[in-house]
Amino acid sequence: MLQTRLTALCLYCLVTGSVVAQTPAAKATPPQPDTVLLNDGEKLIGHFVRATGSTVIFKSDMLGEITVDWSKIKELHTTGTYAVVGKTVKFGRHPDVSHVPHGSLDATAQTIAVQPGGGAAAVNIPVAESAHIIDEPTFQKDLVRQPGFFAAWAGAITAGASIVQATQQSRAFNTAIALVRAIPTESWLAPRDRTLIDLSASEGFVSQPNTPRVKTQIVHADAERDEYFSGKVYAFGQAIFDHNFSQGLDLQQNYGGGIGYTAIQRGDLTLDVKGSVSYVRQEFQNPANNHNLIGSTFSENLLRRFSRGMILTEQISVTPAWNEMHAWMTTGSAAFNAPVYKRLTFTIGVLDNFLNDPPPGFRKNSFQATTGLTYSLR
Repeated sequence: MLQTRLTALCLYCLVTGSVVAQTPAAKATPPQPDTVLLNDGEKLIGHFVRATGSTVIFKSDMLGEITVDWSKIKELHTTGTYAVVGKTVKFGRHPDVSHVPHGSLDATAQTIAVQPGGGAAAVNIPVAESAHIIDEPTFQKDLVRQPGFFAAWAGAITAGASIVQATQQSRAFNTAIALVRAIPTESWLAPRDRTLIDLSASEGFVSQPNTPRVKTQIVHADAERDEYFSGKVYAFGQAIFDHNFSQGLDLQQNYGGGIGYTAIQRGDLTLDVKGSVSYVRQEFQNPANNHNLIGSTFSENLLRRFSRGMILTEQISVTPAWNEMHAWMTTGSAAFNAPVYKRLTFTIGVLDNFLNDPPPGFRKNSFQATTGLTYSLR
């Protein structure tokens, strides 16, 4: 009898187990879309991205990402979580966000209702009093907690090449990496700090029968850290390294620190001017020409944005040496980027290095023009 009961129990477990195993898992309910109802009755379905005090950015399932004036919106309903920053709210270096409402949004009659959840009452904010509406991840990243050092990096990688195979053979390769970490990442928030890292290299040769090979090698690297006192004034420290075979320069080391000022800051144009005190160590192929210099570096950096995603960057720096006035130097560079496909852009760049006191037999000026493809990291 016991054996019969055990057998029946095992059969029951096998049957019920197989039934459970064959029962399909319940499908997760897809999130509900956000909706915008315009004054003319047209309804947009998709995803609410963000908003300012005058416009709403909405990613429509049919039209893609569009910008709509608040004045044209009759109703807005969202399912995600967003933070609404009022026009009178100011954030310092360590922002207090306790007074910033965040939750799901519903807007009607030019009033934004923020539902915090958890049974709390909705907070009503007139559209005219709102400055920015951002999603919860951005709110947490830029206002609640400080990103780690390995987070929030942006930048680009550029590469180009030229190959000639004839009576003469020539090879030319150029690459560049530019990284920037600006905290916070939202441009409308007051900047706190910024880290910049740049590396560029050009190398090539030209050779032909019965003629010595001509070599070209130019390498540049720099790192800079900015700490902001206000929205436009910051202190910075930097280290710059240069190698230029064409000027007989094995290695130039430049260490300095100073004050920077953002003279122009608007959506399509940024201009920074900087001045620093620098120590420069120059090591040439002929050690007799080596220098230890105390000087200053004065520079300007410009970024100009055009329509269709085109960007122009330009930089000029001058370094007079106070202890050896004849050993001054200057550099200048410019690059123009035009979009090609998604994150790829076509880049044309120029770089000019001038050393007023190179070793005998070398020209003071070194100029190069490059083209290549640039991949944006973010």
